[in-house]
Formats: sequence, structure tokens, C-alpha cells
Amino acid sequence: MFIGAGTAINVATVIVGSLFGLALGHRFPERTRLVVTQILGLVSLVIGGLSVAQGMSVALGEAVGPNARLLIVLAALLIGGVLGSLIRLEDRLDGAAEWLRERFASKSDQTTFIEASVTATLIFCVGPLSILGSLSDGMGHGAEQLIVKAVMDGFAAMAFASTLGIGVAFSAIPLALYQGTLTMTGFWLGNVLPIAQLDSITATGGVILLGLGLRLLGIKQVPIGDMLPALIAAPLLVAAVTAFS
Repeated sequence: MFIGAGTAINVATVIVGSLFGLALGHRFPERTRLVVTQILGLVSLVIGGLSVAQGMSVALGEAVGPNARLLIVLAALLIGGVLGSLIRLEDRLDGAAEWLRERFASKSDQTTFIEASVTATLIFCVGPLSILGSLSDGMGHGAEQLIVKAVMDGFAAMAFASTLGIGVAFSAIPLALYQGTLTMTGFWLGNVLPIAQLDSITATGGVILLGLGLRLLGIKQVPIGDMLPALIAAPLLVAAVTAFS
């Protein structure tokens, strides 16, 4: 397959899954749709926990010290959260979704369009497979990781669209831009980040996914969008600690 095929397949499964979800979703009662959303919240917690465990790797411990791995994640989240809140990143994400809603959403979907598009974007973009799979695809190592992710995202899109509406389909736009950029980075620059830095992103993204799970379960409206800069802060902190150690 050509380089970038993994992202193309991923985008297609999100769109197709969303359309199936829209076609079938209204056949289910509200109680059933609520259960589906809560199941996705629980699964998000599981994926987040697994990502944190995977990110707390031996490679990260060797780079920053075994006792400093959690501190790196904490510092990245604090720095990213502060920066994100100062620039009102979550509000800007909501604003972009609002712009799409006004132009493309039907009246029946307007109340859930923002939540659907932002939530689905975070689900599909925040995670180790998005980063590792896109870089691997770009470096010509194959698209297998992204194909696995595409299957999972297709089913998730179906479930989300059945409960939250058309906004889920529009998450394919930032997904294509995000993974496409990472794929091109892998293509032009080769292996951009050491394993320790990738693992720091994985662990930090896992914590963000835990917050997303809390949102989906209706426990706490964690400002997930404001925390996204932490995914950039994490590898920079690892690089800084490695340079000065």
C-alpha cells in the first residue's frame, strides 16, 4: 500500500461508521443510547489506563530515572493545562465545531454537534496508535497499526453517531489533518523521536483519555481540550532532563 493509506482507511471507517450509526441510532430508545455512551466511557478509561501503563516504560525510566517517570507526566499535564487554559484551547475547539455546526448540522443535531465532534476527535486522535501508527506508516514500515485503529474507530464512530449525531462524522477532518501531518513527518524526517519521548506522549495521552472517560460517564466535565499541549510538553521535558542528566 501507498504511504498514507492507513490514515485514508481510518478516515473512511470513521465516515462509514458514522453514517451507519445515524441510520440505526434513532431506532434505539434513549436509555439504550445512554448505555452505549457510558460503555464507551468505561472503555476509554480502560484504554487510558493501559496507555499510562505502556508509557511508563523501561526506556522512559532509563532516560529520566525510574522515579521520575510519573513526575514527567505530571509536569507535562500541568504545563500543557496552564498553556491550554491561557489560550482557551478548548473554547477554540468548541468554536471551530460551532462554525461547522452552523453550516452543516440539521436542527435536530445542533444540541449535540459540538460535543459529538470534539469528543470523537479526541477519542480518535489522542492515543498511542495515532502517533506510532502514523509515524510507522510515513517511514514505510506499513499501515498495520493504523488499520487496527481504523477498525476500532469505525465501531466507535457508529456508536457515537447513534447517540450524538452527525458531528461525529466531521471528526474525520481533524483526524485526517492530524494523522496526515504525523505521516508526513515520519516520511520526511524518519524516526523523529526516541522511544523514551514517544512513551512519555503515550503515558500523558493515557491520562487525558482517563479524563475523557470521566466526561463520557457524566462524572466530571474535565477540560480535555486545554490539556492537549501536554502531548508536546512531555517529549520536550524528557529531552531536557536527558540533556542535563
